[in-house]
Amino acid sequence: MANIQKHSNGRWKARYRDAAGKEHARHFTRKVDAQRWLDDVTSAVVTGTYTDPGSSRVTVSDWSTTWLAGQVHLKATGRSRVEGIVRNYITPRWGSTKLRDISHAEVQAWVTELMAGGLSASSVQRAHGILSQMLDLAVRDRRLPTNPAKGARLPRKLTRPRRFLTAAQVEALVLECEPYGLVVRFLAYTGLRWGEMAALRVRDVDPLRRRMHIARSVTEDNGRLIFDTTKTGEERTVPLPRFLAEQVTESVAGKGPDDLVFEGTRGGVLRNGNFNRRTFGPAARAIGEPDLTPHGLRHTAASLAIAAGGNVKVVQQMLGHATASMTLDLYGHLFPDQLDDVADRLDVIGRAAALGSCGQSAVKRPTRPLRATNGGPSNSL
Repeated sequence: MANIQKHSNGRWKARYRDAAGKEHARHFTRKVDAQRWLDDVTSAVVTGTYTDPGSSRVTVSDWSTTWLAGQVHLKATGRSRVEGIVRNYITPRWGSTKLRDISHAEVQAWVTELMAGGLSASSVQRAHGILSQMLDLAVRDRRLPTNPAKGARLPRKLTRPRRFLTAAQVEALVLECEPYGLVVRFLAYTGLRWGEMAALRVRDVDPLRRRMHIARSVTEDNGRLIFDTTKTGEERTVPLPRFLAEQVTESVAGKGPDDLVFEGTRGGVLRNGNFNRRTFGPAARAIGEPDLTPHGLRHTAASLAIAAGGNVKVVQQMLGHATASMTLDLYGHLFPDQLDDVADRLDVIGRAAALGSCGQSAVKRPTRPLRATNGGPSNSL
């Protein structure tokens, strides 16, 4: 229900009730302006873009709490990272700003400020993405008609060159990392993520079948170790080369089924930070690969598997990628160029079909008499 009334002071009051029965009103000097406002509201209701003016007064700080409460899919470490981005980059700029007061131009200016402040392109993209997700929820909750963060120009994330070690380089790194050489060899030939390797139990390894069951991962959050599912939440089976299966079997001799396959010097979980700082980093520099990290050995595992003849689905399963297209995006250039091979096979198929077609037409095609011209007799061949 909507109407316009004139007050004794000459001003016009336009009012309407929303679907919840709540009354909204505004005062105007001219009746035409009051009518235009009501028309805009009616149009928004009809087109499905109507928003409650009162609900958009909530601040970004308060709304971020509501949004974070709904991110039930985040793991502990992921939630910590998101909360850190909200705390360090979103709240300082937008915390006291009402949802309805955010403009696209201001969001773009904020992105530019983050870039100018030295934040990496990936971090800028992440901060903008989280703000945009918050505003998407506000749109779905009918607090905003549109998301003002959509369409902002973001910096391009530079792709770091991936380093693929040869088998000989892997062995050189193994020697430099002793007594943790087996850890390096294991990562380089299986492609497991660090957390998956660190959480691997003796009963997860089947040396006779040369298979591993990867079902969990361990991450570190402010010094606290958290065991959870894998990054994708999926379990998978990973092949284990025979020589590596033999070495792993020897290294776990005497351990129980629930014991960790790899442990730190004092027992317990082998921590990535300590290992990289004390062992792997110096070893990588020693072999001339100062930028290499333990996680980077996944690239080496992919390249070695492809060189050994593994197809894209095998490599995808090894690495635990969500899709085969992700594997191709990362390592498609490593797969052998089979264009000539495909062309040769198509040539054989095509030639056989063409020859069969020619022979068949020669047998089955009937002989047609030549028609006489100018009324003369016809001749046949």
